[in-house]
Amino acid sequence: MAHEGRVLLVRRRVAEGQLSWQFPAGKVEPGESFEVAAVRETKEEAGVDVVPVAPLGERVHPITGRRVSYTACELAGGTAHVADVDEIAEVAWVTLSEIPRYIPYGLFEPVQRHLDVVLQP
Repeated sequence: MAHEGRVLLVRRRVAEGQLSWQFPAGKVEPGESFEVAAVRETKEEAGVDVVPVAPLGERVHPITGRRVSYTACELAGGTAHVADVDEIAEVAWVTLSEIPRYIPYGLFEPVQRHLDVVLQP
């Protein structure tokens, strides 16, 4: 989710290998679309309301092996904070140039292309 030149990342309490910081994420519940799941998970993990803007693609994540769908969202309300203390240790609003410090193995190319456009200074 991008807002004012930054993207929201969350740090998981339990890392999966190199995967510690990531975009808000979670399983799609029965009957949910990817977009609805993205909105729900962002609210549950980071306490903010978002609106889905565009699907960015799907892949099998190279670290977790899970099928992942990416949805670009915009902030609709709230202040980001650790809303799910069992799963999330920290939240951060990160600029484009800071992303590699949080996610050193690189982003899914369609996500990177989207952020290159929406996070330009």
